[in-house]
Amino acid sequence: MSDQHEHEHQHEHQRHEHLTPRAREIVAAARELLEESGAEKLTMRSLADRLGIKAPSLYKHFPDKSAVEVELIAQMLDESAAVCEAAEAAAPGSLDALTEAYRAYALRHPHLYRLATERPLPRHALPQGLEERAAAPLMRACGGDADLARAAWAFAHGMVILEIHGRFPDGADLGAAWKRGARALDR
Repeated sequence: MSDQHEHEHQHEHQRHEHLTPRAREIVAAARELLEESGAEKLTMRSLADRLGIKAPSLYKHFPDKSAVEVELIAQMLDESAAVCEAAEAAAPGSLDALTEAYRAYALRHPHLYRLATERPLPRHALPQGLEERAAAPLMRACGGDADLARAAWAFAHGMVILEIHGRFPDGADLGAAWKRGARALDR
């Protein structure tokens, strides 16, 4: 397992401690379905089929599909935070290292990334402090300048979502574009 994959999974137990073992199993199956087929194919019926149970059994653990999605979004924030924290530890203050780690994570998990970023963030339902933890490496790299951190995140998100959606021309040197953008934003 690579260091980045290890960092993605190191907080798994803490992230799920509020869930019952069966609920954790449901979320794991939802993650598999999402990663394989995308958010459009993640339904309570397809999830129940994956688990070999009837859909109403899922409602004993989650009130609806959006509650399952909140758990998946929390996983994405936790894992991307861990990856960015590892990049920050390896290259303190490097916006280039952070954006590179962020890009690599999003490209490894495009369906999870899309689920977590293409809709309003369900802040009210996320674990307290998780969004702040996910933003902290970028805030530190930007010297605490929230506006610069937002601009850097918007750059990284825009670049990666366009890449996920295949919007760049064939042969475009995206690595160079990422580096140029990070340098432009770096103080």
